[in-house]
Amino acid sequence: MEAMTRKTKIPTALILAGFVIIMAGVIYAQSVINPLLMALFISIIFTQPIVWLKKKNVPHALAIAIMVSLLVIFYFGFFELIGSSLSLFIEDAPRYQQSLRELSAATSQKWSDRGINLIFLQEFHQVHPVSILQNTHEIFSKFREVLSGEVTFIFLVVFILIEIEAVFFKTKLLEENSPFSLQIFEKISHSIRRYLYIKSLTSTATGLLVGVSLSIIGVDYPVLWGLIAFLLNFIPTIGSIIAAIPAVLISIVQLGFPASYWTIGIYVFVNFAIGSVLEPRIMGKGLGLSVTVVFLSLIFWGLILGPVGMFLSVPITMLIKILLEG
Repeated sequence: MEAMTRKTKIPTALILAGFVIIMAGVIYAQSVINPLLMALFISIIFTQPIVWLKKKNVPHALAIAIMVSLLVIFYFGFFELIGSSLSLFIEDAPRYQQSLRELSAATSQKWSDRGINLIFLQEFHQVHPVSILQNTHEIFSKFREVLSGEVTFIFLVVFILIEIEAVFFKTKLLEENSPFSLQIFEKISHSIRRYLYIKSLTSTATGLLVGVSLSIIGVDYPVLWGLIAFLLNFIPTIGSIIAAIPAVLISIVQLGFPASYWTIGIYVFVNFAIGSVLEPRIMGKGLGLSVTVVFLSLIFWGLILGPVGMFLSVPITMLIKILLEG
């Protein structure tokens, strides 16, 4: 028996090698895997509303058509808003360039009068305002690339929504032979749907509060900053920081340092109130993931799948955790 056990034991090095090969394959197949993952998780979100519509005697095909129509409206509306706001921002770039030049000159002169020569301020005015959005816009562009084939992506969502019911039915039939299969399926669906639903609500609240607050204090393009705050809030830990950087820098250029403190205060307050207080209270202990695990999963899936991996790092990690527990 010991000899058989030794023969069947797989070396750790072989497991690690297999894992590395699989991850390399995932990286190579990003263009296929990323749209599929996005379609899968969106379908999981839509499953519950479709079930609710069916309980209201809405035919299954019509229920799917309604949810897909909402997805199309949201998709084109969201990207159109961001696209138009970015275009207007680029048109106003020369005005920000002049404000930046005046601000750097005034600040440099102020410190020179005190006998301190800040050399970097002499070059600071050469920074182009459009470059402020470079990193944020790169994440946005990568995210849109995943969904660039709109028709293909929509069909993926439709097919997955149709097949989810069939998978659930087949799993139920196999329940006698595998009593845990249906429970695992339901747990995965419920956990991911709950996380994405709560994250969508808190991200919407974050975007609205940021947009309205920046509009009140007079920062240009509050709609753009609100939309970016909404989108990047799906990225745990660092998303809210990335979203704040361009808005804070623009407020410094536009309003100066005293007024820009309000912008910093808004982001700190909103992200603390929603990200650190409200969201954990609503989410409770349902995730079962520590802060360290969430951060490491963000880094890992970001390296493997790019920006899409950053957006879906928590759901993917939750899925793997549930499968391992089962």
